[in-house]
Amino acid sequence: MPFERITEQASGYRHLEKMSLNELLTNINKEDQIVPAAVQKAIPQIEKLLEVVSDKMLMGGRLFYIGAGTSGRLAVVDASECPPTYGVPYGLVIAVIAGGEKAITTAVEFAEDDETQGWKDLAVHNVNENDVVIGIAASGTTPYVIGALNECKKHGIATGSISCNPDTPLSAAADYPIEVVVGPEFVTGSTRMKSGTAQKLVLNMISTSAMIQLGRVEDNKMVNMQLTNDKLVDRGTRMLMERNQLTDYDQAKALLLKHGSVKKATDFLKTSPVN
Repeated sequence: MPFERITEQASGYRHLEKMSLNELLTNINKEDQIVPAAVQKAIPQIEKLLEVVSDKMLMGGRLFYIGAGTSGRLAVVDASECPPTYGVPYGLVIAVIAGGEKAITTAVEFAEDDETQGWKDLAVHNVNENDVVIGIAASGTTPYVIGALNECKKHGIATGSISCNPDTPLSAAADYPIEVVVGPEFVTGSTRMKSGTAQKLVLNMISTSAMIQLGRVEDNKMVNMQLTNDKLVDRGTRMLMERNQLTDYDQAKALLLKHGSVKKATDFLKTSPVN
């Protein structure tokens, strides 16, 4: 019996072109409300994968995402935001997308159908048994991603997966599968919608929790964030003032810029308090 993709099933809505703008927005929003509940059901699966991710990263390993199309682009977004948000080095969280950098903005025909290229793309980064590789595919059937995870298994590399169908081939290839089943899309087969939202939420949970476990957050603050624009410098200055009972904004800002992060400036103040 062929594998059934719920993500490809017909939308529960008909004649979308005849709907008013309000009806379109209301119905899309109605469908979107399904997503958080589906993610909640997957928390036990997410937790199992995160335990491995955190352990590997605490021991010096890296986190890899690999995907195609929307899934790959979501992976790129999540990975690229870890260094500025948490002050970790580029290369700690790495996203690999079918078709390479061009595929981030432009569809690369048939890139996702090559079952051997995924491993080749991972190998460029010298992926090894110290790392964790998470394959992402809404359908759970993308050859590029499944092939990569199968090769990872041969090389003793821990793997996870994120898909939006139950009992997928991708789940079978992963050590720690996550399945967030959100049902048919509002526009039939358009997995950039609910499935994409579900994947984004799970990626947020994975990277945020991993960074907290790595000590990159204190209390509820991004104390290691990079100071890449005026907004973040202002946020960091106020954070430094609050954490250290400083009253002079300019003095706090100067300390922050000198040391490069709230964390480093705070550590300095512990040994050399400002009068």
